Amino acid sequence: MNRTTATEGLSQAEIYYQVQQFYSVQMRLLDSGDAEAWAGTFTEDGVFHQNVDPEPLRGRPAIIAAAARRIEAIRSDGLTRRHWLGMLEVRPQPDGTVRTHYYAIAMATPAGGKLEVYVSTVNEDHLVAGADGGWLVEHRTVVHDGRG
Repeated sequence: MNRTTATEGLSQAEIYYQVQQFYSVQMRLLDSGDAEAWAGTFTEDGVFHQNVDPEPLRGRPAIIAAAARRIEAIRSDGLTRRHWLGMLEVRPQPDGTVRTHYYAIAMATPAGGKLEVYVSTVNEDHLVAGADGGWLVEHRTVVHDGRG
């Protein structure tokens, strides 16, 4: 599948379903602690930008390194982290890419403890077709609520 034909002939419902499945797999990879596989859902030159970081992460190696550090910190704190995505808006583009807008909640549960919401965010992605026919994140913007 190439970029211009990724959504060709698909209904809005089919595209929405594909994107929803993509996010389900992507978040499960992150929550299971597989930084490399999670970063593999970004393009080689993908960008991950959060309003709480001074500079965006650019390129898959930088995304892997940052995710691995975060996963290790969560594990050393004895936490289980889960991400929940909702209010997903999927907007196919004329060039075959997809723009998305969604909310995410990251939760943390300590061993034997009570679940706490770690952060809520508003997110925007630009998705492109991957070589295997799935989606890859080319650019992600994450805005942490309350952090302007």
